[in-house]
Amino acid sequence: MLYLVRQDRTPDSSASSLQLIMSAVRSSLSREQERQLSSLFGQVKLSLLYKASVHGYTAAAFHGRCDLQGPTVVVAYNHAGFVYGAYTSRDYAQSGQYVADERAFLFSFGGERAGQSPLRYTPKLPEQAFQDGNTGPNFGALLFLKDNTAAVACTPGVLYNFAPADVHGDDPALEECEVYRVEDLGGLLEKPWRNVLWNSGKRKELLDFVKNYRPMMKGVQQARILLVGPVGVGKSSFFNSINSIFRGHVTSQAIAGSAVKSLTSQFRSYRVKAGREGKPLPFVVCDTMGLEAAAGEGLHLDDITSILRGHVVDRYQFNPRVPLLPDSLGYRKNPSLCDMIHCVVYVLDSTKLNQMTPKLWEKLTDIRSKVNLLGVPQLVLMTKVDEACHHVGVDLKQVYSSHFIDRKVQELGVFLGIPISCIIPVKNYSQELELDPSTDLLLLSAVQQMLRFADNYFDDIYLGADEHCSE
Repeated sequence: MLYLVRQDRTPDSSASSLQLIMSAVRSSLSREQERQLSSLFGQVKLSLLYKASVHGYTAAAFHGRCDLQGPTVVVAYNHAGFVYGAYTSRDYAQSGQYVADERAFLFSFGGERAGQSPLRYTPKLPEQAFQDGNTGPNFGALLFLKDNTAAVACTPGVLYNFAPADVHGDDPALEECEVYRVEDLGGLLEKPWRNVLWNSGKRKELLDFVKNYRPMMKGVQQARILLVGPVGVGKSSFFNSINSIFRGHVTSQAIAGSAVKSLTSQFRSYRVKAGREGKPLPFVVCDTMGLEAAAGEGLHLDDITSILRGHVVDRYQFNPRVPLLPDSLGYRKNPSLCDMIHCVVYVLDSTKLNQMTPKLWEKLTDIRSKVNLLGVPQLVLMTKVDEACHHVGVDLKQVYSSHFIDRKVQELGVFLGIPISCIIPVKNYSQELELDPSTDLLLLSAVQQMLRFADNYFDDIYLGADEHCSE
């Protein structure tokens, strides 16, 4: 089964065999063509990386969007009705070398063979699957984007054998060319990698834990939890989701949504109440401006240290180009322990981990270093797990049985240098109008770990101190 994903997700309820997600850049595959393409793979998710009519019929445009993206499939269309292309499980990296790939293949369907099974061609020599140069995708017998034009150079016998009439009907002109990243969803593990009791009793236990929690530091009334992450990963949505659980219905207090730039421009400290008229719960969620790859955009790294040390007042307006200075309005000169951050939570979108740029990873690494220096415990929330894996989308209880989620957690642990025990998959409320027990359970488990980590902060940094905070 193939699950086709486009960026800027909005659910399409008409999808049947595919999870179709609409966006400004749409796939050109028809429903029947999707079915044909899906027969070449197992359970995979395709993410549209490059569309020639939008991004340009040039090698530079192709490499700019498709290099170092892991397994990809090139899908070419012509006016004769053929859909053909090439798959490789290796990276494009412009190495100038032939690349070995036992899994690579060329394919074709449609045209005069419409309705029949796709043709599939494997390389003559697996150690020469494609030539990794600075041209368009070059599989020897098929060179896409020939001379930076809407055409394919066809030379059968070079790396692959086939009859041109069978592959593209002797029509090498391109009507369209697309490249998708191919992610193997895999199946389900025989045994979950993390045990969870999916019942109402466990949900109540977690609710009671959060309500009855008290910071172990005398005089500290609430643990302060800082959310950090790129734009659009679900930081504000996480607070809204936790707030919804304790309100008993879905709410949207913090500004949330999808946008290119951060919707959060202020430093905000959100309190959660135990019900509409209830008392504030013993923790505060601090939301920040989103991280962005470009210099001078998004949250300034120097502001992170000021936030951690409690110098930034609530509703301070961030300036991405200039950090908060000691003589600036909004700078708290003498913060107490109650103003400081007791746990840092990195929020990352599980559907976009492979799309994060090196600059973003570098910023996260720099932040990790600053947080480590101050001895603040750190967790990772991996959001949108229901969109990342079909099995989890169908049944959230499969989150710890999903091969795909397990693999993403392992990769994230390596990227950030953080133990797997510190990574928690969650699903925020985004479309729902009613609460869901399984969603609640994952979210409450995350809050429980945050509060436990906050206690570790008090243990390690301020054990034995006597700090009193004013309300």
